[in-house]
Amino acid sequence: MEEKNYRTIYKEGIGEIVEKKSRFIATVVPVETEKEALAFIAKMKKQYWEARHNCYAYVIGDGQELQRCSDDGEPSGTAGRPMLEILLREGIHNVAVVVTRYFGGVLLGTGGLVRAYQKAVQEGLAKSEMITKSAGVFGTVQTDYHGVGKVQYILGQNEIAVADSIYTEKVEIQIVVPTEKREVIEKELMEETGGKIEITWDKEVFFAIIDKKLKIF
Repeated sequence: MEEKNYRTIYKEGIGEIVEKKSRFIATVVPVETEKEALAFIAKMKKQYWEARHNCYAYVIGDGQELQRCSDDGEPSGTAGRPMLEILLREGIHNVAVVVTRYFGGVLLGTGGLVRAYQKAVQEGLAKSEMITKSAGVFGTVQTDYHGVGKVQYILGQNEIAVADSIYTEKVEIQIVVPTEKREVIEKELMEETGGKIEITWDKEVFFAIIDKKLKIF
């Protein structure tokens, strides 16, 4: 897993603009694979079958490796590529957008089309819920009841997200630590508790804090 953070869409959004009587409807959704992106595009084309154009762009991968776009009948380079440029400029990963155009009878020209499609994508993004996914490590801190308070204090001071706490004969606190902080946090926990804890690192994950709650992906 690459040690990085990236922005993505958590909840889809729909934005609409009108330019010289033409309606541009941008639908933005999160996708994890190209198959999901293509299924979404097919769905939008079916939903807006009577529209003149359903242009699209999508970016997939932790490093934005997969990039595709289509003008869907608009003059070459006036829709798909400008839409894709907005996604790349905003640094968004794993997202697909379809902009549906209902022609209003007035030609916009190439520059007007580029501006309209980009503006529509920006409106769709503004109506979406955006989050930042961070690379992290999921682990468990095991301590006795005497050490719980100290462990919780250290985690709180370092703003480490707690996934769950399990109380049996001992206490197991499940945490997610940003990848780059793993060694520092482990060292501090061991030093501050006099080594009276056990730390087990289980797996690498991506995580985000949504509505003040931890979400693991």
